[in-house]
Amino acid sequence: MHSPLSNLARAVLVSAGQHGFSFSMICVALMLPLSAVAQNELSLADAQRLAVERSRQLAGQDAAVAADRDLAVSAAQNPDPVLSAGIGNLPVTGADQFSIGSDFMTQRSIGVSQEFTRGDKKRLRGEHYQREADKTLAEKAQMTLVIQRDTALAWLDRYYSEASAELIGEQIRQAQGEIEAAQTAYRSGRGSQSDVLAARAALVGLQDRASEITRKARSAKIALVREIGEPGNLPLARKPEIDHIPIDPGALDKHVAMHPDILILAKQEDLATTDARLAEVNKLADWSVELSYGLRGSQYSNMASIGVSVPLQWDQANRQDREVAAKLAQAEQISAQREEAMRAAVAEVSSMISDWDSARERLARLENELVPLSAERTQAELSAYRSGKSSLNDVLVARRNEVDARLQALQMEAEAARLWALLNFHFLQNDTGRTVPKKDVQ
Repeated sequence: MHSPLSNLARAVLVSAGQHGFSFSMICVALMLPLSAVAQNELSLADAQRLAVERSRQLAGQDAAVAADRDLAVSAAQNPDPVLSAGIGNLPVTGADQFSIGSDFMTQRSIGVSQEFTRGDKKRLRGEHYQREADKTLAEKAQMTLVIQRDTALAWLDRYYSEASAELIGEQIRQAQGEIEAAQTAYRSGRGSQSDVLAARAALVGLQDRASEITRKARSAKIALVREIGEPGNLPLARKPEIDHIPIDPGALDKHVAMHPDILILAKQEDLATTDARLAEVNKLADWSVELSYGLRGSQYSNMASIGVSVPLQWDQANRQDREVAAKLAQAEQISAQREEAMRAAVAEVSSMISDWDSARERLARLENELVPLSAERTQAELSAYRSGKSSLNDVLVARRNEVDARLQALQMEAEAARLWALLNFHFLQNDTGRTVPKKDVQ
């Protein structure tokens, strides 16, 4: 069975041969559609990479970071100078009405004023937008981790759905063989019609379960395609090793600090602290300087003026001080939220690690005890049936129990894998972690 990409590759080769293209040109053409996935199987890592590359949210976050950094440069500059022009003391009555050069007091003026912002203010205004950019980068990291986690869950869901479908398909083939054996025994007088009907009923039950599992497998494939696009239809590669998580239970506080939600709160706290420092600096007023030149009539002298202005912060207790207090309170609020979020994250991760350990322990018990015992019972019932010491119904019951045991083990492995994905993509990765072998239950 060929994948859509391999069909496309063959079509390109055929078309290229018909039109006389060189081998190098064919290779270039083939590399374009195959660049996303280098092989005919889709690994979990490939799926996550494709999902990240496909996300438009992440591209939007990059644009937001670029905007904040541009604003940081702009905010650290002095305000633009102000150009002014006008006519002063223009007569509006009498003989010199509306005459610009007749009265000695009338003048045309042009001037420029400049506000000189304190260096600390400019630096902190720029730092405000730098902190905004840092927060946006933390939000991008959070989005990336969510995309990777959701893609991993979709990939694993499809993998175990297809594995369940394959298991049921194998059991259906065995059930069909049992029907043929029951019919042969019935025709030879060694079996009863009831055995044939029971075998057929068992087959129908398996086929019904297969239909439900197949439906789930189709839904899982659709979910994966939604995450990564058309490559989601490719056959899946081997499952990842789920006996390792990059988390040391003895150093959860260190890991929690790398949680994207915690990092975002930390960046928000930095931003609030910067705003509080800026509010404190704003208590020191900025000065403005204005220079103007006045033109009068030809019989009079021209005039030049210079002036300095500064805001009068006459009620700092109710304005500037209140603003500083508000900014400090906001920073304290975010700090409290971050501490509470860290406690909740530690409890959540501890619970997930416990569930992961429990799932792997139960999986080991199912694989090492229940499944082998169920398989041995089936073989024992088959041997007894062939020697005439057991009925076909006993064989079918044993077979059904074996199927249930194998599906139960597969479902438990899927649960352990789901918890592995949640833990593996819960924090930004670092070099610490642990590998825990599955427990062999004696």
